[in-house]
Amino acid sequence: MFPFLILKPKREKSLLQQHPWIFSGAIAQLPEDAQDGDIVSVLNSKQHFMGFGFYTPDKSIAVRMIYFGKTEVKITGDFWEQKIKNAFEMRKKLHFEKNNTNCYRLLHAEGDFLSGIIIDIYDTIAVVQLLHKGIENVFPHIQIALENLGFKYIYLKNASQNSDKVVSKWLTTAPKEDLIVVKENGILFPISVEKGQKTGFFIDQRESRLLLQNYAKGKTVLNTFAYTGGFSAYALAGEAQKVVSVDISQDANVLCEKTIELNAGKDANHEIVTEDCFDYLKNSKDMYDIVVLDPPAFAKNQKALKQATRGYISINELGLKRVKRGGLLFTFSCSGNVSKEDFRKMVFAASIESHREVRILHQLSQPADHPINIFHPEGEYLKGLVLEVF
Repeated sequence: MFPFLILKPKREKSLLQQHPWIFSGAIAQLPEDAQDGDIVSVLNSKQHFMGFGFYTPDKSIAVRMIYFGKTEVKITGDFWEQKIKNAFEMRKKLHFEKNNTNCYRLLHAEGDFLSGIIIDIYDTIAVVQLLHKGIENVFPHIQIALENLGFKYIYLKNASQNSDKVVSKWLTTAPKEDLIVVKENGILFPISVEKGQKTGFFIDQRESRLLLQNYAKGKTVLNTFAYTGGFSAYALAGEAQKVVSVDISQDANVLCEKTIELNAGKDANHEIVTEDCFDYLKNSKDMYDIVVLDPPAFAKNQKALKQATRGYISINELGLKRVKRGGLLFTFSCSGNVSKEDFRKMVFAASIESHREVRILHQLSQPADHPINIFHPEGEYLKGLVLEVF
């Protein structure tokens, strides 16, 4: 029997629609003796059972649901292990091996009906991010599921912000090599799961990179916010005439160079520039057939949205000015707080400011291994546009 909380009258609508978050303002009675991360029973104002969730006191999102229903179920190790197995079975249907790919997202938080956890796979390595205390408490069961599925190495990339100390560590023996090489659509990428951003690589841009490859033949390509050179490697695989990769991080550029050498050799027509991408776009006079803008999240919360809007308009205006007439701009936002509609308006504003004629060729989103729970539209964080520029 779990501690219970009671909702205010008429505040159960979102739960009936299976939205996984309960905000603090919807709660009439808090659970007694419940601690951060405990599982609680959620009751409506008439005290009818509605489901179970992780309790996160002192947060605007007070409960993150893990089960919806009118009847209670047993929350045992099998409950958690089955969620991992279900996610794994869905990924098997995507047939990554046919595309010569061995890195993908195994578990995508609410998109896989399990709040607060991300698991990315790099061949035999599972890299885990835990985002709140509740999922930390049950993670031993999830680890068992990963081991039963045959993943040899498990790395905990971080603990939640609610922990006394953020911990990143191997939960198994570590691989012998710090850098592992994985395949994505046959292209090789050196990955450092310990030192890399997020889980080591940005797997969510797999399909967008492949689209760029299809457009790249004979083109000059500028890849800004290049990180370890994902778009750059695909452009060269697509027989681009020349590729320039720009990133402010020297460490990322070292890995970018390794990526290009692995796939295109040391003689590839590829240049790396270590510079702030805003500054590069402002100061460069070079024009390109294709420009890629894939910046980090400018809006990490709602309070940052106004400033992020200015940032997205500015970077897109600068990028548009570097595209040759008839060329393409691949532009993205990975900010969950920026909607598709808002992002499109920002690019619209940038098009006006740059005095360029623009039309949309492709509207892009996250791939199928980053599924979107239809009851949780906030999970659609990645959005992109491919623009033809005149």
